[in-house]
Amino acid sequence: MKEVINFIKAADVEKTNFFGQLKCSAEEAKILQYMSKEYVNGRDTLGVIDVLGEFYDLKTYKHLEKLDLIKSLLEFGWLVQVSFDQVKLSEVSKLELINSSVSLSSAYLKMLENGSNDFVLPEIKNYSDHLEYLQDQFFRIDLAQQLNVVRKNFDVNSPSSNRLKSKLILLENRIKERIKVTSNSIMLEDFFKDNDLNEQEQTLFLALLKEEYSGGDGSLRDMNSLIELISSDDYEKIKYRSLLEESSTLVSKALIDYDEVLTPFGGINRNFYIPDEVLYKISHPTKKSSAVGKIKLDTVIKEQDMFELISTTKSLDDVILNEKTKETLDALLKQVDKNVINRLKQWGIKDKKRGIEAKIIFYGVAGTGKTLTALALAKSLKKDVLSFDCSKILSMYIGESEKNVRSIFDKYYELRTQTKSEPVLLLNEADQFLSARASGGVSSSDKMHNQMQNIFLEQIERFDGILIATTNLLENLDKAFSRRFNYKIEFVKPNKAQRIELWKKLLPVNLPLEKDFDIEELAKYELTGGQIELVIKNTAYKIAVSDEPLFKVDNFKEQITKEQKGQFDGETKVGFF
Repeated sequence: MKEVINFIKAADVEKTNFFGQLKCSAEEAKILQYMSKEYVNGRDTLGVIDVLGEFYDLKTYKHLEKLDLIKSLLEFGWLVQVSFDQVKLSEVSKLELINSSVSLSSAYLKMLENGSNDFVLPEIKNYSDHLEYLQDQFFRIDLAQQLNVVRKNFDVNSPSSNRLKSKLILLENRIKERIKVTSNSIMLEDFFKDNDLNEQEQTLFLALLKEEYSGGDGSLRDMNSLIELISSDDYEKIKYRSLLEESSTLVSKALIDYDEVLTPFGGINRNFYIPDEVLYKISHPTKKSSAVGKIKLDTVIKEQDMFELISTTKSLDDVILNEKTKETLDALLKQVDKNVINRLKQWGIKDKKRGIEAKIIFYGVAGTGKTLTALALAKSLKKDVLSFDCSKILSMYIGESEKNVRSIFDKYYELRTQTKSEPVLLLNEADQFLSARASGGVSSSDKMHNQMQNIFLEQIERFDGILIATTNLLENLDKAFSRRFNYKIEFVKPNKAQRIELWKKLLPVNLPLEKDFDIEELAKYELTGGQIELVIKNTAYKIAVSDEPLFKVDNFKEQITKEQKGQFDGETKVGFF
């Protein structure tokens, strides 16, 4: 601390050794000397007007002429603004600084303590292992992050910005020099060459690798943050965006992957990460790993007969739901926001890196959109759906129902591990699993049913991930199950306004409709989305064989009448757009 004391006590700051390190004027140095003295005496934040008042007459407004000194010290990076609504320094007028508060920067305090601003570069010597190499590369990412922050707050050619750019260039050159003198193979460098990654792609990969190793706050996973890391201006931000698109080398080769998350403002953002297979290869360079890339779920699903892999092209925005249901689903989706996830981690509620955990019941009459909403929800979360038809468990596995309830979940976990993915588990028509258990003097079949439900209850309790169960009836739901589900979402028959939208969405655009075709007339009939879809299809079958095909309102009314009389019970439709 000798240098600190010498600087604070100096009668002439220009004669101190530290003055030469500051690269500023004598007037600016005196301001730093005063603030340093106040800092060690317990005042870390000072008002600009108070600082200038120590040196210049406020009554004659002499301090107004010296606001440049404060702005200059901010640009040097020796001072920082203390404000919740901090804006870019280049956009702040000098008058705005008068009533602001400033404090000594971390960079300044470190330099004051060390007595020097010399940048300590790694020694030019052989990289003994990949960890040494990563240490230098992660240091480079840190500097790039610091530079990115400075760019947001200062002019591009500010002293602070130029100082960091100079450090970054020196470090990058030093890393290249160390690689040249390294005789042994550097696994990550070989990895970059094998995949033909350019300088910017390497930086993106290293940033994500640093995030995986350090367990940081996740800020570097954000698409915009990654692009800003390698961009010096708006033009480069646009240019380098392609490096993180589906067709890019990094994504198409499965070197990195991403989750799509819903922002608090309703937008979709991408959070990137390195797949486990690639991460293992990087973390264990001496061990041989299988080929890079995920095993696709659709390639392994063919080898089993338990689950069906299903999907939809429609998102939640395309599904017509009542407002209450929409609100509940929106609340669920907000769980994937990175700020929410980080908050849950801090509280000790959540320990997973990515994704959400939710056990959901969709209940309501057939045709109200339970299955399709589940698919649309999965699409919004960028997840596959493994569907199991619960109505088949007794008929398919008679005598082994209890065993096969457990096997549903065992097979799900097996597929999840094999593909290194987290698909949504959809249990369709789960009524028999969820109904109240028999009590008192029960038959052998009731005992079997109760045992099956107990196993199901146990598996639900232990399940981690997203599980959606659909059922037509909730009145007979066992209370033990009710407590295990985070969300119980009701699907009701659509009102007239919703039915109008359903007819508009479901009627094909190429359908030859009669002149003045009245959709509102059809919307008077209280049909579900599934029923409307069925009516349209059956009407089309009938009109298609006509000599002059033309769709009239009466044609649809005829099929509606048949549907309402229950003549189409043999075909069940769920889901609507």
